[in-house]
Amino acid sequence: MRRVVSLCLPSWPTDRLRRSAPPCDAPAVDEPLATVRQDGPRRVLAGIDATARRHGLRPGMAAAQAMAMVPGLRLVPAEPEADAAGLVRLGIWCLRYAPLVALDPPDGILIDVAGAAHLQGGEANLLADLAARLERTGMSACLALADTPGAAWAVARFGPGGIVPPGGTSVALLDLPVAALRLPPEIVAALAEVGILRIGGLMAAPRAPLRRRFGPEPLLRLDRATGAEPEPLAILAAPEAPRAALRFPDPVGSPEVLGRVVGDLCTRIVPDLERMGLGARRLDLVFRRIDRLDQAIRIGTARPSRDAAHLARLLTERLPQIDPGFGIEEMTLTASRVEALAERQLSGAVLGGEPEAVDLAALVDTLRLRLGAERIYRLAPVESDWPERAVRRVPALAAPLGALWPADLPRPARLLAAPEPVAAMAEIPDAPPLFFVWRGARHKITRADGPERILGEWWIADGEAERMRDYYRVETEAGERFWLFRDGPMEANGRWWLHGLGEA
Repeated sequence: MRRVVSLCLPSWPTDRLRRSAPPCDAPAVDEPLATVRQDGPRRVLAGIDATARRHGLRPGMAAAQAMAMVPGLRLVPAEPEADAAGLVRLGIWCLRYAPLVALDPPDGILIDVAGAAHLQGGEANLLADLAARLERTGMSACLALADTPGAAWAVARFGPGGIVPPGGTSVALLDLPVAALRLPPEIVAALAEVGILRIGGLMAAPRAPLRRRFGPEPLLRLDRATGAEPEPLAILAAPEAPRAALRFPDPVGSPEVLGRVVGDLCTRIVPDLERMGLGARRLDLVFRRIDRLDQAIRIGTARPSRDAAHLARLLTERLPQIDPGFGIEEMTLTASRVEALAERQLSGAVLGGEPEAVDLAALVDTLRLRLGAERIYRLAPVESDWPERAVRRVPALAAPLGALWPADLPRPARLLAAPEPVAAMAEIPDAPPLFFVWRGARHKITRADGPERILGEWWIADGEAERMRDYYRVETEAGERFWLFRDGPMEANGRWWLHGLGEA
């Protein structure tokens, strides 16, 4: 199944100008900006920014009329060649998200993320990261993700954007205008004359009369948007990187053959990595089908690797995602992300009898591939007295951060994500509770240790200096151990909370 992101840049010409202009000449963020082109004897707007759009301007409007409507409008000559070249550079940058990227000129990019979204923690995380990065660079963008390029394009430009769930394409298109099918304006106007304004109306209309009256294009666009008709994409070539390719005299499609080819490609690319002193951190395997509906899988490694067998195993795990269709005529393997990898001396350690450190990279890579990158991590200490701030997730093979766990402060084996309120009773404010009620169950305490007083970290935020907790390690009559605290211990109305279970 394809899953395609449509990236729409409604203010691309002006956003590009703002980014490329020298700081002394760059237009202010709130200054309306438009590009102009010559249309016969008059000048018309070619591109507008968000501020100009809010003032009611639109592309194609006469420049004289636009300046009369917005006196402070800044006009800059359009640069279509520079806009096209900038779009290519942005498309190459988008290869960080997936290996199948296609330009959607003049102001869009399409990304097939079906085999790569897992490396970003899923489709939602990928879309959020892409939107955040574009926003930080000052670009206006609308994003949508759907099963087909046509549906993603329609939802990004005429709908609410966001993620259309798999199989939900037809429902997402029903209420959108027929212009969302990328139809020429004259066909949109002709459909409106017979009362067809929405895609849902086009879906319900008889196909034969539509074809006779309006030609094949409306139905072709509809079928491509719904997935009934395949839509090839002109995939953007990746920049120079270690690469190996195999073209077959006859199309292939069996999993056994594809698996052998994967191993052959990994064997071919490793010498190039060795010659450059590099190791692969990310590999893209692109399958060129005879119907030009390219597919791809992407795998990542926890550390730079030149182990051909290990890389082949990771790629082979993803082969079930590939639909060979009527056959695959070419496979290309690209090391799209590499890092320096020095040679290791092993013979001296063996002769000296020194034990070799266990390399967990292969295990981590396999777990990341099967369970998802976001589920494989380790916990690292952070210098903070506040328990929930004293730990954070880091990559499984990340280098030590320098902080150490305190050896003299016992902590529970399991810390809850957030403290949960409990009902408890103590004889005096500074004493541990006699019992507490948590999630409807009453726990009688037989032994307790504490309090351990923790003060707020005043440098974090205002009001932190007044925060205070008294922690107690308690054991119940059933032998269970808990970590409780009372907030505001100097106050009569301090509340009790459960923060941890067991004992480390």
